[in-house]
Amino acid sequence: MPGKRAVTTPPLRIALVGFGKIAHDQHMPAIAENPDCTLAAVVDPSATEDVGVPVFASLADLLASDCVVDAVAICTPPQVRRTLAQEAIAAGKHVLLEKPPCAVLSEVATLEEMAHESGVCLFAAWHSRFSAGVGPAKEWLAGREIRSVAIDWREDVRVWHPGQHWIWKAGGFGVFDPGINALSIATEILPRPLCVSGGLLQFPENCETPIAGSVTLEDSAGVPISLTLNFLQTGPQTWDITVETDGGRLVLSEGGSVLTTPEGTHRAPDREYAAIYARFAEVVSAGRSEVDVAPLRLVADAFMRCRFERVAPFHE
Repeated sequence: MPGKRAVTTPPLRIALVGFGKIAHDQHMPAIAENPDCTLAAVVDPSATEDVGVPVFASLADLLASDCVVDAVAICTPPQVRRTLAQEAIAAGKHVLLEKPPCAVLSEVATLEEMAHESGVCLFAAWHSRFSAGVGPAKEWLAGREIRSVAIDWREDVRVWHPGQHWIWKAGGFGVFDPGINALSIATEILPRPLCVSGGLLQFPENCETPIAGSVTLEDSAGVPISLTLNFLQTGPQTWDITVETDGGRLVLSEGGSVLTTPEGTHRAPDREYAAIYARFAEVVSAGRSEVDVAPLRLVADAFMRCRFERVAPFHE
């Protein structure tokens, strides 16, 4: 039987665990603008900025203090998320996990079970699913015959992940750190489950994770899906999903924020992280967890089904 469900009344008092660029630039302002949430603390041994709330060197320090929090948003590298989430759940705190939720699938399963037994909510936040064009794209595709899908996700790692050495270590995902965003969108807008059938992943000689790759997938009806990933794109960046249907071509570009169909092109302001915290507040209020591992499962399958190739070392 599950443990007694934690009762939380708004506003949800949240601690940000890990205070890097994404937490600072996206999570903090999204919390600030949501009347159902409030930033109660920051946990990061390297944090020096005055953010107007208590700053702790470790989650253990926070939990041992008299600072009251209802939930934690874990924004650290994926390799340490399970340990931190377990610590928070054991203390009766709701948990939001940045993407990817953990380094491996078994860790997510462990956290789900712990959250269920402890009566707290676990939320896996796939931020790209909240891009402006994703919901309308899903609606436009509903009922149409999908003939093929091409996902092209290429960006410059030196621009987006400078000095982040964890991304090249086991469990750091490499080019799948952005690539899993594409898979989170694909698994949301496409109507049937996806399977990895093969491909090639390129690993720099001095890295434990891939820097580029091409993955072939198909859905349960045999519709072909291609995924192209590259971490060495310079100049304009590419985050596109193209879907060929019996009703014409749909293109989601700029990471899902721009939708183009035969009827025209639609763009809306970026509200991904605001929407994440709105959903998190809803999940906690409803007393349920929301954890979809489909994108992470596809990454794991790519590591199992694709060929590996060693390429030139990577240096920043």
